Amino acid sequence: MAHGLGGVKAGGLHAFAARFQQAGYACLVFDYRCFGDSEGAPREWLDIRRQREDWRAAIACARSLPNADPDQVILWGTSFAGGHVMAVAAGDPRVAAVIAQCPFTDGLASTLAVDPLTSLRITVRALSDQVAAWLGMGPVRVATVGQPGSVALMNSRDGLAGHNAILQAAGLDHVPIDVPARIALQILLDSPGRQARHIQCPALFCVCDKDTVAPAKATLKHVKNAPKGEVIRYSAGHFDIYVGDDFERNVSDQLAFLARHFGTGH
Repeated sequence: MAHGLGGVKAGGLHAFAARFQQAGYACLVFDYRCFGDSEGAPREWLDIRRQREDWRAAIACARSLPNADPDQVILWGTSFAGGHVMAVAAGDPRVAAVIAQCPFTDGLASTLAVDPLTSLRITVRALSDQVAAWLGMGPVRVATVGQPGSVALMNSRDGLAGHNAILQAAGLDHVPIDVPARIALQILLDSPGRQARHIQCPALFCVCDKDTVAPAKATLKHVKNAPKGEVIRYSAGHFDIYVGDDFERNVSDQLAFLARHFGTGH
């Protein structure tokens, strides 16, 4: 289990892990390199290739644990990590199942969901950061989340309030939200949803119809191609299914999916 764009495991994932553990499943929840409790510099460095390498390392770790069945590893990812688990599972036939909630599936669709002027300002900052990296200079940063109209990767009307509600529910006051801006160039070109057709294991896609970050229309177009895919839709926004009643419905559906395919946990 791992978090989405710029998130850390302490920021809301323990609520899900606790429910899975209560049902008998073992959970390995991790922070990507450069985030949270993990080492690495520059801090909060977002990189798609590196994060997917971290997923593969976490899977290898899970498969090596005592009393773990290496062929019963289930990947759980939310938001940005929802795209990661799709891409990783497509290349690993031993993965037993996938749960992807409000998944990032289409970089172009997510970019177009941002105001064009803001996208332009983010792109200028991203190019500046990439040049700085080539020259060996420190990163030029951008916020992952901010108020509408601000230069932030997620600046929808529900973004900052939703982000803060997740942190509050997790008992956190603050986590760093500024990341090297070059990630914006990677996001635009990435489309992990295209890998859905290659996922051979059971896969549950929890899609928020009011998603302002990972638009539901693009996600539904991609995940319908998963051979063993199941889709559950929620009349909720991108940040809603982490807390409150939407969380309860969401996690209950995920537990039901696991029970159908694996019975009770061991």
